[in-house]
Amino acid sequence: MKAKGSLKLLTLLLAMMMVISACGGSGANGSNQPGDTNQEGEAAETGTPKDGGVVNIALNSVPKTLDPISYTSVYESNILRSIVDTLVTYNNDLSEIVPALATEWKISDDMKVYTFTLRDEVYFQPGKFQDGRKMTAEDVKYSLERSAKESSLNRLRGVEKVEVVSDNEVAIHLVEPNAALLAFLTDPGNGVVPKEEVEGWGDQFGVHVVGTGPFKFEEWKQDDYVKLARSDKYWGDKPHLDGAVFKSITDGNMMTNAIRSGDIDIATDVKGQNRVLVEKDNKLTLNSISGVSISYLGMNMADGPTKDIKVREALALATDVDALTKGVYQWGGAKPSYLPLPRASWGYDAELESLAPKYDPEKAKQLLAEAGYSNGFKTEIYVGEARVPEATIFATQMKENLNVDVDIKTVEWGTFSDTVSKGKAPLFIAGWTWYPDPDTFLYQMFHSKQIGSLGNGYGYNNPQVDELLTRAATESIDQETRKGIYRDALELILKDIPRIELSDIEIAWANNKNVKGFAVKPDNSIILTNPYNNVWLDK
Repeated sequence: MKAKGSLKLLTLLLAMMMVISACGGSGANGSNQPGDTNQEGEAAETGTPKDGGVVNIALNSVPKTLDPISYTSVYESNILRSIVDTLVTYNNDLSEIVPALATEWKISDDMKVYTFTLRDEVYFQPGKFQDGRKMTAEDVKYSLERSAKESSLNRLRGVEKVEVVSDNEVAIHLVEPNAALLAFLTDPGNGVVPKEEVEGWGDQFGVHVVGTGPFKFEEWKQDDYVKLARSDKYWGDKPHLDGAVFKSITDGNMMTNAIRSGDIDIATDVKGQNRVLVEKDNKLTLNSISGVSISYLGMNMADGPTKDIKVREALALATDVDALTKGVYQWGGAKPSYLPLPRASWGYDAELESLAPKYDPEKAKQLLAEAGYSNGFKTEIYVGEARVPEATIFATQMKENLNVDVDIKTVEWGTFSDTVSKGKAPLFIAGWTWYPDPDTFLYQMFHSKQIGSLGNGYGYNNPQVDELLTRAATESIDQETRKGIYRDALELILKDIPRIELSDIEIAWANNKNVKGFAVKPDNSIILTNPYNNVWLDK
């Protein structure tokens, strides 16, 4: 099996491309006036690019760390993508895996050895412990083996070793075949970093990260912003921007006010009535596309009332997901979710939607009584600030339908991630955004080996599902074969009711019209400079 330049992955992502291409259109009223709505996620350039300027980007949560192996959120990854590079990357619509630090690659017939030819003349950004030296094959080996051993989300599982074949070639040896390896190698958690900086900074590397990307880390003011500056030795096209500032603005209304006033140039995760405000502002563009993104409510399967499947089913039947989605997204941006996969994944199977619990509060009361909770019970739900509306509607429905009192615990990201990962949250609401390959959702969130990580925070453990998810990743690279196996796994997962699927979410960002060359990607990632777009400011 060989792949030079770019790998089509057979027809691996055809289904997602069809979904995205069907999302084109104008604004809410069929017109792009006075504001604009871009529903294709394309980087539209107008005029001659200009060099200079700093782009201000708002994130709706506070990053905890920028160490590639330790990050757990899209907020952190969107900063990391400008600092570190990976061997391969996705193009803008996630339809194709293309070169980055590797120029070409080949896969052994048994799918257990992936060999990569490395790009020459790649340099690290200068740091405290090295002066911007050239990247080597040894750096790739060190970084990938570090991720395989220490990644908080097991982003490079099953790697036996990384072999330095020559000065410009490395081979990743796997314990077992992994058809999803290339997708995982696009993740910034598998970015290449210099050993001197990692070991020199120790636990502080996460706030002094160094990579080979187009921008270098400059400053981090906790709970406020992270500042990046252009890297002069970047191997790719020179960034037009002098730098970028990622600001933490956790309140959506404040973020919208900030972009309307010009304090920021790009706003992420635009929801609710703020979508309308952006569309009506002739200085702004709303970018809203079908995303590889879902939200869900996890139920602890190891402790508390929800350890009982009857209780989990009762909570699911008492949740009016349609009403919840309409309540949170009454101005658009999402639809009810029925499966633990987004519709934009090629593994989604609409025929399985009938297996999802249907709203039935009377049956829910009966099940709860059978479980010994005829008078309800008290519990807690952990959420980040952005999930409070969902939690509020859910808590209201639980009180009205089952007399279950739900105490909403609103916490910052670091606390949320730690609490959920350790299985200490009775209930929690989270979002999951990754790649179109079902492995990045189903294995990460339902394989028992992921217990202890954020993905499987509810403690799901089903040996049959483990076996199917392992088979789907190891038996074949053929998409249809893998899809059939994932369908079998989904049937079992839905019967176990480890969580309540809430919303299938659009990726919606806003940008000032003076931001050019900017594209919104279905995985919610921010790319300032790569072969497909190079952001610049028309000021």
